[in-house]
Amino acid sequence: MRRRLRQVDVFGAEPYAGNPVAVVLDAERLGADEMQRFASWTNLAETTFVLPPSREGADYRVRIFTPTVELPFAGHPTLGTCHAWLEAGGASRRDGAVVQECGAGLVEIRLTDSGLGFAAPPLVRSGAVDPSLVDRIAAMLRIERGDVVDAQWVDNGPGWVAVLLASAQAVLAIRPAAVDLAVGVAGPYPEGAAAAFEVRAFAPSDGSTVEDPVTGSLNASLAQWLLRTGRAQAPYVASQGTALGRSGRVHVAVGDDGRIWVAGATATCLAGEVEL
Repeated sequence: MRRRLRQVDVFGAEPYAGNPVAVVLDAERLGADEMQRFASWTNLAETTFVLPPSREGADYRVRIFTPTVELPFAGHPTLGTCHAWLEAGGASRRDGAVVQECGAGLVEIRLTDSGLGFAAPPLVRSGAVDPSLVDRIAAMLRIERGDVVDAQWVDNGPGWVAVLLASAQAVLAIRPAAVDLAVGVAGPYPEGAAAAFEVRAFAPSDGSTVEDPVTGSLNASLAQWLLRTGRAQAPYVASQGTALGRSGRVHVAVGDDGRIWVAGATATCLAGEVEL
């Protein structure tokens, strides 16, 4: 069956500078094995499949796959999927917001001055990181244990543990060894810089380390930690992807209702059909 396909660049300062996601529209009657096989074939960080909603209040349902596993939530696929759904004629049930159903529940998406933005989902794990794990993370990142300013669990679905370094330059200097868990690293830029933080995201894959170009879920959970501890002031912009030759820009703000919003640019770079 032919199904509509979009490849959307997300969080890029310009098209082809962010993180791409493949979005399969009209994904009814596709099984999980078929979805996983196609996601493995696209070989992108994530591929999503849009389905009719199953929960009251949702505009559509999405399933999110990496090349190897299904995720309950991920940030740049959320914005890229919403962009593709709207572009294909999707209409929200209420003014000013789209509600996405995913494995993590219902996620609200709005059009902001910085592009589409999602409300940061609650953390499923937070709190201090065991000192022995911090030692192990430092070894995996090939940095000195004393270079770690702080560490925190910031898991909103993908399993993130976050490490704060003293500077953006220290983050960019990392040359990791193989990691065995999802690690996010952040470091501040000097006051007055265009971005407040440089962020990098590392995850294991078949015994090696994969670096994600721009990561919405990590930036959403980092924001909750950095804002709560006074290390960041909203609104702010995080830079990510610099080490990979990308120019990702993630815009973080706090709404009138106190919720954290994570936003960025979205652009369709490929449109067509796929036989699935």
